[in-house]
Amino acid sequence: MTRIVIIGGGPGGYEAALVGAQLGAEVTVVDCDGLGGASVLTDCVPSKTLIATAEVMTTFDSSYEELGIVVADDTPHIEQAARVVGVDLGKVNRRVKRLALAQSHDITASVTRAGARVVRGRGKLGGPQGIDGTRDVIVTAADGTETILTADAVLIATGGHPREIPDAMPDGERILNWTQVYDLDELPEELIVVGSGVTGAEFAGAYQALGSRVTLVSSRDRVLPGEDPDAAAVLEDVFRRRGMNVIGRSRAESAKRVGDRVEVTLSDGRVITGTHCLMAVGAIPNTKNMNLEESGVRLKDSGHIWTDKVSRTSAPGVYAAGDVTGIFALASVAAMQGRIAMYHFLGDAVAPLNLKTVSSNVFTDPEIATVGYTQADVDSGKIDARVVKLPLLRNPRAKMQGIRDGFVKLFCRPGTGIVVGGVVVSPRASELIHPISIAVDNNLTVEQIANAFTVYPSLSGSIAEVARQLHTRKAAGEA
Repeated sequence: MTRIVIIGGGPGGYEAALVGAQLGAEVTVVDCDGLGGASVLTDCVPSKTLIATAEVMTTFDSSYEELGIVVADDTPHIEQAARVVGVDLGKVNRRVKRLALAQSHDITASVTRAGARVVRGRGKLGGPQGIDGTRDVIVTAADGTETILTADAVLIATGGHPREIPDAMPDGERILNWTQVYDLDELPEELIVVGSGVTGAEFAGAYQALGSRVTLVSSRDRVLPGEDPDAAAVLEDVFRRRGMNVIGRSRAESAKRVGDRVEVTLSDGRVITGTHCLMAVGAIPNTKNMNLEESGVRLKDSGHIWTDKVSRTSAPGVYAAGDVTGIFALASVAAMQGRIAMYHFLGDAVAPLNLKTVSSNVFTDPEIATVGYTQADVDSGKIDARVVKLPLLRNPRAKMQGIRDGFVKLFCRPGTGIVVGGVVVSPRASELIHPISIAVDNNLTVEQIANAFTVYPSLSGSIAEVARQLHTRKAAGEA
């Protein structure tokens, strides 16, 4: 029986384990924290659970006047707080941890039920490939004891951890990274978020909705510099309109505690203060002390593992998946890389990873969902495409729900009308992007999208409307 050892139990690892076991291999997963990895325990699942509470708060705050909802309250008007509802952050965080742990247990049950074995400990490669083509994996348990596993193939899916600034080290109380925020029992009164990428933007928006006064520090000229510029502009406008202090083109040099407050010093010398500071300045791959280069695994300058489109590393019989590869920091991509690795090694039919069919979502309010080619690709000439953007303000369902911000944007090839990309900015954009993902993945045309029935009224009707406008322009030969 083919022996496979998987180091790391995140989405890349546990999805690979399921496939490997289903295809008849003897699979062992080496994991030290609990299956699901950071995605389930400290990152994706916890943050989106927190954001779910924030979404309810935002919806209520923005709708009880817009939609005519009345809250019964006997408090004299002059004494009423500005906010109608509040949040118990301790209770929210207890729910976050409970759901994350339950999800991890469910994943472990699924993996073991499929026939894979789970071993607790930290794994590393034992050196170059043996003359018989096998590789050793050294597993160190919590008590320091070591076990050697022999494998015909190894998958490395060890993920990453928060990057730290030497002069702004988290203390878990006032200066935090994104794994530590779930230990807070009380809502930060004034939260400084350093970093305006996806993680920073999501937490900044969530805590603003929960009731914190948020300052977002961005080293770039806009929030979400890696996202569609039109989408980022909408979100930044929403942030500012809701009272967030967004400081652009400012890099944080240090953060230090001064009593019960935190002082953050910017590169231009300015000092901003708050009760708490969240550092969201990227992630570092977990590749240290794993004997990778000594075992023939090539690393990039960033410390990520080099892989090809079927998840192979430079070392025979060694594959890698997930954030440790630096390909695309998404659980869905990690899972696909892990599955592809197993299909490839075990000789099953496999399609190489195609990043132009990957859909992603930023869980802010509104959400930003994207798939395929981007505005930057069009503007740089990487692809010739026609673009139409339709504001949601024109959508009848959006009007009914009091939605003012957002749009649908589609990209299609000028000659064929084939859909090559799209952007949705709206509540639940993560759900609305799916039909565009199907179109991109299957080379559907704007005509096919336009002719498919949509429910009236619905937000998805805007997708069909954009497709109709692109089809009309294509037929007229317009740019």
